[in-house]
Amino acid sequence: MARGQQKIQSQQKNAKKAAEKKKSQGADQKTAAKAALVHTCPVCRTQMPDPKTFKQHFESKHPKSPMPPELVDVQA
Repeated sequence: MARGQQKIQSQQKNAKKAAEKKKSQGADQKTAAKAALVHTCPVCRTQMPDPKTFKQHFESKHPKSPMPPELVDVQA
C-alpha cells in the first residue's frame, strides 16, 4: 500500500505546483492588459487600447464635447 500513498502525495504536490503556476500567470495577464490601456478619455476617464477605439468611444459617448486634438487625424 505504500505505493498508493506515494501516488496520492505526488498528485497533491503536482496539483499545488500547477495552482501556483496558474496563479502567477493570472497576475501577468492582468498587468499586461493594464499596460495595453494607454489612451484615457478626458471626459469619463475610461481607458482604451488604441486611438481608433478611443475615437469611436468619444463620438458615441460624448458627441457634444469638443474632440481632443490627438483624435482629429485618426480615421475610425
